[in-house]
Amino acid sequence: MAVETRRVDPDEEGMRLDRWFKTHFPDLSFGHLQKLLRSGQVRVDGGRVKTNTRLESGQSIRIPPLEEKPQLSAADHMEAAEAKARGEAPPRPPRITAEDGEHDVAAPAVKRASSDDKDARALQDMTLYEDRDVLVLNKPFGLAVQGGSGTYRHVDGMLEALRGTDGQKPRLVHRIDKDTSGILLVARTRLAASTLAKTFRSRAARKIYWALVPGVPRPAQGRISTYLAKDEAAEKMRVARHGDDEASHAISYYAVVDHAAQKLAWLSLKPVTGRTHQLRAHAAHIGHPIVGDPKYFNVENWPLPGGLQNRLHLLARRLVIPHPRGDRLIDVSAPLPPHMQQSWNVLGFDASQYDPIVDAPES
Repeated sequence: MAVETRRVDPDEEGMRLDRWFKTHFPDLSFGHLQKLLRSGQVRVDGGRVKTNTRLESGQSIRIPPLEEKPQLSAADHMEAAEAKARGEAPPRPPRITAEDGEHDVAAPAVKRASSDDKDARALQDMTLYEDRDVLVLNKPFGLAVQGGSGTYRHVDGMLEALRGTDGQKPRLVHRIDKDTSGILLVARTRLAASTLAKTFRSRAARKIYWALVPGVPRPAQGRISTYLAKDEAAEKMRVARHGDDEASHAISYYAVVDHAAQKLAWLSLKPVTGRTHQLRAHAAHIGHPIVGDPKYFNVENWPLPGGLQNRLHLLARRLVIPHPRGDRLIDVSAPLPPHMQQSWNVLGFDASQYDPIVDAPES
């Protein structure tokens, strides 16, 4: 294998060098890459770099021969020495076999095709909209968006099943809570991810959520403006004062769409900012926490009405955002998840009813 030079593509702008190698050379270990960098065999635009160097479009990357000599374990070395003493051929190093996706014990673990197929089918079932740049998913209740302590199945991991022949894996543009259902935006390319992330930060994306809460807020439409800070002990957000450590301004609009005998209300919510747990904390702040919320529901002795499940009744209902190519708008709505549809049926709510939050300000 000879030395080669590759150019950084426009959609790889800002990618870390180690991530670039992981994408283009998945079999190259991180440790071996570090050795190549320390010895100056890998260079960017002729200069020495580190694993965390951020790449720029058009830069040239010098790539030396990357074939690594398979390493024998200590036991293998002992067996080789004994074989040599007996005048026999030494054992061959471990190798990956291609039969039925299996591999020798000493070979690095690989994903089974069946696992990828399962994830790909699940993602296809969740898909509300897709094109070559964007994927909009309808995330079900209880599925985490990213991994964490004790979380083994999540959307980010499932997206590995959609990694393209060019090595690019679809990227999350934003997150919603594990128990929040509904719209999740995914970018198929790095360039689309960068563009959409900037759109979210500029507040050009219109997000609408639906929730079920106890009681009926007064007035029927309003604006909630607070500062929110993390409550580390309770693992949730708390309403803070301006100037408190790590307190961030949070703004949400709400509107009552319908209600049932003044006991329960269907709220439409529009977050202007995007703070952690913002809508859940704001709903509790105005005295109408979201039904089924294990962290923020604080109404004492409130009986769950018959026919309703004790699950978070919060849906990321609609997303309107400029397409990353700038030639059109993406406007997608998610259906009610099963537990919320059941509640809507019990309470007689019509999901096709006009949503007054549409007329709420964008700032």
